[in-house]
Amino acid sequence: MCTHPDLWTRRQLLATAALAGGEGVVVGGYKPQLAVGFYVWTQIFQRQKKTLAEVTAGVEEACAATRRAGYRRVELMSQFFRPEVREKTVRSLKLHKLEMPSVYNGGPMHTAADAEQTITDTLQVAVAARTVKARLLNFNPSPKPKRERKTDAELDAQARYVNDLGQKLRVQGLKLQLHHHNPEMEENAREWRHLLNNTDPKLVWFCVDVDWVRRGGQQPLALLREAAPRLASLHLRNSRQDVWTEDFGDGDIDYGAVAGLLKEIGFQGLLVVELAYQKETQLTRSLEENLKLSRVFTEKTFGVR
Repeated sequence: MCTHPDLWTRRQLLATAALAGGEGVVVGGYKPQLAVGFYVWTQIFQRQKKTLAEVTAGVEEACAATRRAGYRRVELMSQFFRPEVREKTVRSLKLHKLEMPSVYNGGPMHTAADAEQTITDTLQVAVAARTVKARLLNFNPSPKPKRERKTDAELDAQARYVNDLGQKLRVQGLKLQLHHHNPEMEENAREWRHLLNNTDPKLVWFCVDVDWVRRGGQQPLALLREAAPRLASLHLRNSRQDVWTEDFGDGDIDYGAVAGLLKEIGFQGLLVVELAYQKETQLTRSLEENLKLSRVFTEKTFGVR
């Protein structure tokens, strides 16, 4: 498959997506769905020095505030589905009428032993997530310790194991999408492009985290075009002078241009607002208010509700 962005016409994008059976570019036009990630809540709880049990006790508070901020869909991390806290999570989602189309997990996939354990753990997360009707599992293959460079052989192994995970998740009724952080963007997105070009389009889709693309020295629009036939979701946050902002709004990344591209390719996947705070981030409002402002900006910029 040719992935040079300039060689894709709209017709080619749509045809490839239809063959892949993906949730990103599909015939029928632009119709994304809005969701919000819970990562920032875990940061808030950590700052309050709460334990896992206390964090999970706070999931009802987080769900309530998220619903008041105007969201109907959330993406939770796997920690919220550990056996000791799963029932609380499910009850809170139902109480506040929040859908969870996607759940996030990660783990090493570049060696046989690590991949076997990661796949086992991820399938357990999938079983729990299906109880709340999740349809996507957002997965990040972990970097090597100290961010050492993965060898070509390790990248080949990683792609095989990712395909295996995608096949196993499909049996459970979930689609696998791949997330990334900064390491996958190194060397002209070497690892990210290897996964794109060496995994099965019928088994593996992609979640592009626009901020991490830019921080990794790549061009967000270029990678979005490359991933377009298999684009299932985007993670959305922004920064000013490389410091993450407290809400999702104007900043270093031109999200108007991102929205224009998504409309061009007929994107129908998830737009996930995923706030995250650095030490330098200036917090002047409650998280609930920042989530509400983020929703309003996303609705206006992307034409989504």
